[in-house]
Amino acid sequence: MKAVAVIPGRPNSVHLTEAPMPQLNDVPNGRGVLVKVLQIGVDATDREINEALYGNPPPGFDYLIIGHESFGEVVEVGPNVRDLKPGDLVSCTVRRPGTSIYDQIGRNDITSEETYYERGINLRHGYLTEYFVDDCEFMVKVPQGLKHLGVLSEPASVCAKALEQAYLAQQRLQVWRPKKAFVLGSGQIGLLATMMLRLKGLEVYTLARGPKPNLKAEIAEGYGATYVSTKAKSLKDLAKEVGKPDLIFEATGNSQLCFEAMEVLGLNGALVWTSITGGKKEVTVPADAINLQWVLGNKLLVGSVNGNRYHFEQGIAALAEGELAFPGVTEKILTNPVQGLDHYQEMMRLLVEEKDALKVFVNVS
Repeated sequence: MKAVAVIPGRPNSVHLTEAPMPQLNDVPNGRGVLVKVLQIGVDATDREINEALYGNPPPGFDYLIIGHESFGEVVEVGPNVRDLKPGDLVSCTVRRPGTSIYDQIGRNDITSEETYYERGINLRHGYLTEYFVDDCEFMVKVPQGLKHLGVLSEPASVCAKALEQAYLAQQRLQVWRPKKAFVLGSGQIGLLATMMLRLKGLEVYTLARGPKPNLKAEIAEGYGATYVSTKAKSLKDLAKEVGKPDLIFEATGNSQLCFEAMEVLGLNGALVWTSITGGKKEVTVPADAINLQWVLGNKLLVGSVNGNRYHFEQGIAALAEGELAFPGVTEKILTNPVQGLDHYQEMMRLLVEEKDALKVFVNVS
């Protein structure tokens, strides 16, 4: 079967390859689920893997099938699969268990091991292929009514987990009722986070470089947020104008902005980093001032990556609630479809060259 892969460590090695057809018995104990791939979302992670910034092949392979944002239809299930049947729509989690205590209790998303296993990213093949098989433990059902948004299940899970982690950590304060949030970045993660924060009733300011009018501003404002172009108003100037936020959700891919956000967070506030920055950039920060403000202000920094099955369920539920609260808005994120695996070069071109490509995804079947 066809698959899109890279040679890890070799820049710009993305190519179309033939991979073995997966079988149900690839998963032991009758728990396998065979999925026909419908759509796969791709993002900066796939671009950076192709740039050889990170990523490793599975043992025994010299290539890595990329694509970690899955959406497909169940074709066949093993004899011990109870909750899925042929015809069901599913997404699939990304992380796979190691051997730490967290992995053993189903929290492989927070493994304490240095070596981690992620489909399409590190040591496990991804989903940018025609079919895949996995354990039913890692499959999450997508309602038929959300078929048009199913490819956003994985990014929605990232947002759901990041916000959950912030709220859980802030239980340290006994009472934490955030009113104002800044979302830094208006890619798919930033916009989905904007939607979820609006569903929680927060006043949200979504910051990005591009001046209005633009599609990202239209989507953010469709969720009831305020869109702010950082070309017109800096992060610090916004905080002076509207007040410091109780929560900052960072999704820029820019490490410098990660640290700049620390300078404007309000007292008892939480800053969530979701960016994955694979480069070697160094920045200078006002370390003494940040140290003083954070200690005296009881501020919190949370790093959050991937989600487990529960976070996928949370993310899909948020997509459904968002459709009710803001009908038709989320679908606008899906800007750049690519028709078929054969057009992998166009897929990568969009990721590299098209700065206005909000969401690139491949219609596989």
